[in-house]
Amino acid sequence: MTSKDLREDEFHPYYGLYIEQVDSTKSLLQALEEGLHQTLNFFNALPEEKHDYRYEKGKWNCKEVLQHIIDTERIFIYRAFRISRGDRTPLAGFDQNDYVDPSGATQKSMTTLLAEYAIGRNYAISILQGLSDNDLAQMGEVDGKPISARAAAFIIAGHELWHSRIIQERYL
Repeated sequence: MTSKDLREDEFHPYYGLYIEQVDSTKSLLQALEEGLHQTLNFFNALPEEKHDYRYEKGKWNCKEVLQHIIDTERIFIYRAFRISRGDRTPLAGFDQNDYVDPSGATQKSMTTLLAEYAIGRNYAISILQGLSDNDLAQMGEVDGKPISARAAAFIIAGHELWHSRIIQERYL
């Protein structure tokens, strides 16, 4: 199953900007496994002086962006898992900005953040490996909008690509 197999009714159009980042020839697991290596390599290659750099006042620094990727993945894999199990309980949205300051990302080392990222990504992959295509096709509701378990997982893959591109364009 690739991102091109997703139907338009499986996710809110807002998330299309993340999903379209994913190579449509890659399966979900391929995209996440490749993303793991690409993201580790990308952030490991960032010059140390860029770790706390903000391209504009009020914007997140690179460590905060990485923490945001980690936190968002945690939320979306949880959503994907619950939906895949047929849980029809409507799930709440979240405000990404509420997570930044409490995360303490600026005080963490890049090494610590990357270890945290790798653990989370391997956890997400292990969950998804145990799900069938039927499980992933299950539909749920997040923030009052329909979403499938597989769309939630593809959003994870595209979200990190989106932010890596933003860092390349605005931080480097």
